[in-house]
Amino acid sequence: MATGAIRRSKAPEPPSSDGETRVREDHHDSLRLWLRLLSCSTLIENHIRQRLQGEFATTLPRFDLMAQLERCPEGLKMGELSKRLMVTGGNVTGITDLLEKEGLVARVIDSRDRRAFRVKLTPSGQRLFKKMAAEHERWIVDLLDGLPSRGKQQLAELLHDLKNHVSQLTRLRAENPV
Repeated sequence: MATGAIRRSKAPEPPSSDGETRVREDHHDSLRLWLRLLSCSTLIENHIRQRLQGEFATTLPRFDLMAQLERCPEGLKMGELSKRLMVTGGNVTGITDLLEKEGLVARVIDSRDRRAFRVKLTPSGQRLFKKMAAEHERWIVDLLDGLPSRGKQQLAELLHDLKNHVSQLTRLRAENPV
């Protein structure tokens, strides 16, 4: 195998219709890698979406919003939530409205800016999120259990390097537009 080439699994892979089905032998290794990353991410995300729906009758966006609030017990302003979730304010408002109706989040006046409010998990929201987060972790562990521990460490290190490289390029391009 050529240096830097993506190794293919020896076991036959089931037919799929993911992004990797577009890959040809003459594609650059970087493109092949990107499509493999995207396929893995999509498969894992779809699995998590199905499990959240089936076991908690909830969606991934609701879970993600609650996860952000769980990390910030003092609550977050809607704009902060929107940035953290990388979605529009309208999406955050819609999800927040539904969670508030269910008693899982509350809007409270911001003590530092009386004109604004923060969204916080309620005690029942905290209890539910704790259950969901524990199951979510089990699902992820189960999905990645097929990789040996050293392989997970290596993959995490390589993805860390990739993230740093892409972040640096993005910053440089923003500072020096073409």
